[in-house]
Amino acid sequence: MQHFTSLDYLVFAAYGLLLLVSGWWFSRARAVSSSDYFLGGKTMPTWMVAISVLATSQSAATFLGGPDQGYQGDISYLATNLGALVAALFVMRFLIPRFYQLKVFTVYELLQQRFGSAAKTQAGLMYLCGRVFASGARLYMAALAVAMILYGNIQPTSVMAAIGILAIVGLLYTVIGGIRSVIYSDVIQCAVYVSAALAVVYYLLTNIPLTFSEMLDALQHTPQGTSKLALIKTSWDTSPAGVFNLWSVFTGFVLLNIAAFGLDQDMTQRVLTCKNAREGSKAMLMSVILVIPVMALFILIGLLLYLVYQRPDLMTNGNEPVSQLFEGEKITIFMYYLLHEIPAGIKALVTIGIIAAALSTLNSGLNSMSSVLIQDLYRPWRARQGKALDESQAVFAGQWGMVLMALLLGLMAALCFYWQRYTDMPLLNFALSVMVFSYSGLLGVYFTALFTRRGSPRSVWLALLAGFLSTLFWQPYVQALLLPEHWQMNIGFTWQLCIGTLVSSTVCLLGCSESASIRRPAGNEVVS
Repeated sequence: MQHFTSLDYLVFAAYGLLLLVSGWWFSRARAVSSSDYFLGGKTMPTWMVAISVLATSQSAATFLGGPDQGYQGDISYLATNLGALVAALFVMRFLIPRFYQLKVFTVYELLQQRFGSAAKTQAGLMYLCGRVFASGARLYMAALAVAMILYGNIQPTSVMAAIGILAIVGLLYTVIGGIRSVIYSDVIQCAVYVSAALAVVYYLLTNIPLTFSEMLDALQHTPQGTSKLALIKTSWDTSPAGVFNLWSVFTGFVLLNIAAFGLDQDMTQRVLTCKNAREGSKAMLMSVILVIPVMALFILIGLLLYLVYQRPDLMTNGNEPVSQLFEGEKITIFMYYLLHEIPAGIKALVTIGIIAAALSTLNSGLNSMSSVLIQDLYRPWRARQGKALDESQAVFAGQWGMVLMALLLGLMAALCFYWQRYTDMPLLNFALSVMVFSYSGLLGVYFTALFTRRGSPRSVWLALLAGFLSTLFWQPYVQALLLPEHWQMNIGFTWQLCIGTLVSSTVCLLGCSESASIRRPAGNEVVS
């Protein structure tokens, strides 16, 4: 850490003190029931829940990848928020009222009402597998960045130490207070990483010798004849390069966000901590609105870095050639800038911004995974053994569930490190999009449960499996194994999700419940 100055260490100390004080403060009131631990007693303020949902959707990958989108592409990613808005309205109309009406702890309990307890267990397991993989990979990406900055290398010992630091801090910060501590900490961590991004933008603006109108002109008229300010794309393109066009926004991104907002316990659990369905719906809508300026901020960093590194003709001092390699590994342009050019003080602030983004996602994942593990798997198992959990036992089990999930995420992050280096399979790409594999099956099952009378316990697990396998089939590395080269198609993840949802819906619809006592959920219920 010889590249840090006394000012950097002062910033680190201030952040450490903030973690200690806030962690102690949030954990003063211990959760005494499962409702307190997993749902915050349904007393959380709407604005806090909205920020928590926002922070949960962000991660260190967003912190580093958002600027890369602006640097390499344009601002068309912002158009995906149109799909998020449509999805939020759908979830507010059809799912949130059902969750509150049934008084669920997890979103998968709705399936128990339609298809029996086995369906709840299967959906919970699908979520847990996907979340361990996805959150473990995000933890790995954050640990890589932290190891580069703190230790100056990405050797195994440095990365494993960074993984351990992030996992332990995230666990200790929230294990006592449960979801209430998670939401409070999300608000703080969100403020930290947004402040870090604002500091970077300010520093870049003060070091680019252009007026605002000149910067706009340079971004709108690039030497390649394209505009970096293109927002809406209407061209038909199903390849990975076309995932941000308007067709994809109103199909795959709508499905992706329905799954994220309404079927992913990691996100939906926050909404269930509000006092009623109306407040939960307001929190979700607020989070969709809030994510627009936050995402725009990170993309703006990438646009400014484009001027710095790709338009030396506009910079008075010029720049050395950029080599986005660190010990043989390709890094994002923002990471390059952080390692080579950000001054003292701001470097420490950006470092804790990365840590804060990682902790906000990690904390959320730990509690949501523990809630599914305890409420959907462990509690029913104990009930079948004739040993029902009382409230104090449920809280204790939830705390140990978080410990177990932290261990699993740490192991998954470590696996990502070695797998990425010693195999040719692009594990990291698979891991970062793995929730799409889970979402395909979950969407098909939930659409069947909400809008039809069909489906059966057997067709539910077949639909979950079919959605996963359908999405897996479209991965380039799988097609390379199964198909001749001229038959292979490389399609974007949004289109993979559309196809997977269609397949899983069809499979689930093939089942027909023989029980007349199973009531069809009302699809036209409104927020009360």
